[in-house]
Amino acid sequence: MNSPTKPFSGRKGFKLAFSGLSLLLLILVSVPLLRMILSADPEALRSAVADREVMDSIFLTLRAALWATVVCTVLGIPLSYLLARWNFRGKSLVQGLVDLPVMIPHTAAGIALLMVYGRSFFLGKALEEVGLDFVGTELGISLAMAYVSLPFLVNAARDGFLAVDPKLERVARTLGASPWQSFFRVTLPLAWRPVLSGGIMMWARGISEFGAVVILTYHPMTAPILIWERFQAYGLKYAKPVAVLLILLCLLIFALLRWLAEPRKEG
Repeated sequence: MNSPTKPFSGRKGFKLAFSGLSLLLLILVSVPLLRMILSADPEALRSAVADREVMDSIFLTLRAALWATVVCTVLGIPLSYLLARWNFRGKSLVQGLVDLPVMIPHTAAGIALLMVYGRSFFLGKALEEVGLDFVGTELGISLAMAYVSLPFLVNAARDGFLAVDPKLERVARTLGASPWQSFFRVTLPLAWRPVLSGGIMMWARGISEFGAVVILTYHPMTAPILIWERFQAYGLKYAKPVAVLLILLCLLIFALLRWLAEPRKEG
């Protein structure tokens, strides 16, 4: 008679192999960051913290990416739900359009935005007349960040809605709930963790954006642009403290957000 534990006899080797491969990937990701952080001069970091230009650029970056994420959450959740629940002609095209900003060079995305929202073009002129200027403003930075990072939010939210059993929505409807009540009281509460995770990824991607932002809005400078400018003008010594400071702040913020989004074991 076969031993009942035989199907599990290879589990230890399987787990060891996967752990080793995972460790290798983590080393590839973490070593360059740790090397940069540990080699940073504490005095240079203190000077960077005291440098108003540096802190203004970092807070501008965090703020603009956050605004982009908030606005796109309001607009992206309906699209994510539509993609998760309904089949319609052209659905693959819509999904492709959502994913496109991830695929194209972001400098090309910046040029595309400039050709629509720039002051030399009709829509840009019309929006400027009502006080919405996207070139050289924080609004333009948020627009560029939103354009290239929206797929992270939409796709994560779509997967979250796909994981919610539609039967639960139908039960809510049979009990008298309207479609709005069913969505906000049943579907969204069950899918909120993937939505939050997508929002975290979108915010993170917005913070790191360089190509689209530098085309549409060089000034005021976001942190990635300031790092690049200091590296180009003064070299590694002056760029590294800004980079290290941004990395440390992002690590702290996103570790906390990931902890909040992590499922908790009950009991």
